[in-house]
Amino acid sequence: MASKIQGTAQHIVDNLGGADNIASLTHCATRLRFQVRDQSAVDQAALDSDPAVLGVVPQGSTGMQVIMGGGVADYYQAINGLDSMQGLADGESRPASGKKEYGGVRSRFGWVDYAFEFLSDTFRPVLWALLGASLIITGLVLADTLGFQEFRAPLEEQPPTYQFLHAMWRSVFYFLPIFVGATAAKKLGANEWVGAAIPAALFTPEFAGMKETAREIPTAIEGQYTYVTDVFGLPMVIQDYGGQVFPPIFAAILLFFLEKLLKKIFPAAVHMVFVPFISLLIMIPLTAFVVGPFGLGIGNGIAHMLSAINDFSPFILAVVIPLLYPFLVPLGLHWPLNAIMLVNITNLGYDFIQGPMGAWNFACFGVVAGVLILSAREKNRPMQQVATGGLLAGLLGGISEPSLYGILLRFRNSYARLLPGCLVGGIIMGFFNVEAYAFVFTSLLTIPAMSPALGYTIGIAAAFFTSMILVLVFDYRSAAEKEEVRARIAAEREAANEAEDERIDAAAPAPAMATGVVTELTAPLEGRAIDISEVPDEAFASGALGKGIAIEPTGDTVVAPADGKVLTIQKTGHAVGLRLDNGIDLLIHVGIDTVKMAGEGFTTHVEKKQQVKSGDPLITFDREAIKAAGYPAVTLVLVSNTKKFADVLPVPAEHVNLGTPVISVTAKQEAAAPADA
Repeated sequence: MASKIQGTAQHIVDNLGGADNIASLTHCATRLRFQVRDQSAVDQAALDSDPAVLGVVPQGSTGMQVIMGGGVADYYQAINGLDSMQGLADGESRPASGKKEYGGVRSRFGWVDYAFEFLSDTFRPVLWALLGASLIITGLVLADTLGFQEFRAPLEEQPPTYQFLHAMWRSVFYFLPIFVGATAAKKLGANEWVGAAIPAALFTPEFAGMKETAREIPTAIEGQYTYVTDVFGLPMVIQDYGGQVFPPIFAAILLFFLEKLLKKIFPAAVHMVFVPFISLLIMIPLTAFVVGPFGLGIGNGIAHMLSAINDFSPFILAVVIPLLYPFLVPLGLHWPLNAIMLVNITNLGYDFIQGPMGAWNFACFGVVAGVLILSAREKNRPMQQVATGGLLAGLLGGISEPSLYGILLRFRNSYARLLPGCLVGGIIMGFFNVEAYAFVFTSLLTIPAMSPALGYTIGIAAAFFTSMILVLVFDYRSAAEKEEVRARIAAEREAANEAEDERIDAAAPAPAMATGVVTELTAPLEGRAIDISEVPDEAFASGALGKGIAIEPTGDTVVAPADGKVLTIQKTGHAVGLRLDNGIDLLIHVGIDTVKMAGEGFTTHVEKKQQVKSGDPLITFDREAIKAAGYPAVTLVLVSNTKKFADVLPVPAEHVNLGTPVISVTAKQEAAAPADA
């Protein structure tokens, strides 16, 4: 059943012109109500082709009503659960593509929230790939620990099988700048494919091939060179940008402003031609000449500064390293430090950066462990999955990116739990003067590469448990973020319970009426009874939601026309569904489009699953409020399981009172038994 609902949900979104064409979504008792950007992009015939769709009704120039009947809430939840529809809340409009989107809880330091949200939403779409690649690395590190292969050996010296396995994880980390270029541009509102094309130019064989004829300029790091060639008569640095995320992030920011300017200069009719053309023409050279070298220069400058600190005091360096890394890694500025580590091991036989770096890694993993424990308590399954993947990749593979991008950058309070762990671990590392004797990922499996191993173990344990305890005591979210998440979890749990209740109710057989019996349903409110074909709403008038009667009310209270049970009661109070003891399912819908009144003017007197007696009040409504809101107050009384009966006939009248018969329902005749031969 769930898969059918999800399939129909995707079918509806696709034939409404895709998620980008949907501006907002709400639902009432029987139908999904969409606002679309371009009504001509809707394929109404294709929508109608799904048996679950009872009808499609355009409304105005931007509205589309998709009639789903009593199970509308299940389809509404399924549509909101689609990846392409994330962030479209009930009744909330989603901005059109091309505008910056900032959501979530805000503090008084708005610019800090924007920065964290930008980085978080830039890396969040790539998180799945990062987690997958990280666990492949974890497997390779385990193979190294068990002696099957040497993880750090040059690829050309490894068997083809391991070369291929390395290619599997490097596909994500090496080309990460291209992914980040796309997601950062999309977050800001620029074209994501242009954002990806800019860093991609720096990965082409043509760009890398220019290194063959470039000039080699020695750097401050022994054995490291900068390659420079002349392009357009200007010096261009040719470097390997694999894994560098600073250049694409900065390029995406510049692209956003450039596109905004170009769209003002050129008329809309030629935006598709000239905006990407000029954007690429400007941004690729700007990134290659300025943005890329600038990012590399910052990283190299930090590397030189750390070398100077170590020459002055190794203890101070051991404290600085873990406190600095949480700010370097998000921008990819930590990569140049790897060159120093390799040079140190080659020239000195040991390295002074990797040991203290372990304090940062394990403080990070401690935060994630705390998040995992809290998420398990709250039954926050999405965060449990992120934390589990990040913790496994960290503890076994020494990979911090999934934890960083999946948790730390999403919740800025988590840094306040992270940094104390970094500090405590760094102090212990400095006290023991921890050094690394191999270039390794700092995980549980690589402890033997550190000396003294006991001092290193104490340091990473202190970092881990300090940050984990801080998360468990103070949480990793602000109070507002915590409340927002808890409200979402409670809403999801309530929705799941309601869906299960509805499934059970729907599965339970309704009481059967005796063969051929005619049952008369009485008016649930006073007024003028008219045929539903006169109702100014195509969905009701067509009988797609069931046959019955419409009543133009003179009273203000809806009562139960017979004994039964409440199946549904809308929160807005404008509709109620009943299962009568005689086997008839009844939908009573007060007014047309009154769902838009959001409950104003309506009072409900019953709850879902409540047993009611004939004459019990169900809903009280204010006819003047409905009129003032601009909606008809005509009330539909429909037999929603019409197909189970031989006939459902309305009984129109100029005036009906409570108890006046308004609908005649005839039970189906049982098929005659075959005569004996």
